[in-house]
Amino acid sequence: MPTFTALTLLPDEENARGLGEAMERLEPEPTGVGVFEMEDGSGLWEVGGYFTEAPDAAGLALLAAAFGARPFTVSELPEIDWVDKVRRELSPVEAGRFFLYGSHDADRVPEGAVALLVDAAMAFGTGHHGTTKGCLVAFDRLLEAGERPRAVADIGCGTAVLAMAAARVLDGTVLASDIDEVAVEVAEANLRLNGLAEKVACVEAAGFDHPALGEAAPYDLIFANILKGPLIELAPSLAAHAAPGGHAILSGLLTPQAEEVEAVYGRAGFEVAHREVIGDWTTLTLRREG
Repeated sequence: MPTFTALTLLPDEENARGLGEAMERLEPEPTGVGVFEMEDGSGLWEVGGYFTEAPDAAGLALLAAAFGARPFTVSELPEIDWVDKVRRELSPVEAGRFFLYGSHDADRVPEGAVALLVDAAMAFGTGHHGTTKGCLVAFDRLLEAGERPRAVADIGCGTAVLAMAAARVLDGTVLASDIDEVAVEVAEANLRLNGLAEKVACVEAAGFDHPALGEAAPYDLIFANILKGPLIELAPSLAAHAAPGGHAILSGLLTPQAEEVEAVYGRAGFEVAHREVIGDWTTLTLRREG
């Protein structure tokens, strides 16, 4: 079955989200629509749709004009078995004591490693991206320093790799949340795959906006591997849910964006404990004052 993509860029979030909602009413109907802030520091937003039939070019042109977007670029994607491609191209990842792998690499787990299994069908967020790996390396550094957080939150958990890492090595409470319902389902599947379903509670929430997250606060460690904009918006709430002397590990940041996020969290009562740079990405380890 062919797959078509239609992509465009806009300069502001409000119009981008409005365009994304409008695209869902197109005929033929898209199978999915995404709205994302670009990670290159440009401030632009990308809106994209996936279609199993060639999208209506005239309809796309009208929507682009209505929301002040650039003309859509429409492409037909080659038919690829993505699971097989991931199996062939993604090798295991070592991040400190943690070893992330797919079931096809089960024979490569080193003795003594903290092993986390994320299969190829759920490969987004396995640690191959510099942000996820950076968070694991930062967490490993805290453990090496003798930190043993009792309450941990993974905000914007995606596949729940970070929540699983915490649950593997700690005895306390671990909560994972994501704003996306599908991400929560994937996280729960990964937890079952790793035998951790009883150790991590997953909830669908924007930030800390769920009763379970409030009840488990304050947190000794909070992971937030999201983007610059959401991290800045999250700062007051994250500070309110962090224990005095607790840590936050933040990523999803291109290195030039890190300084602005540091400044925002500094005003919220955090100090920088460490910066981890992997490729183009920076992970910040922050400590809550007090």
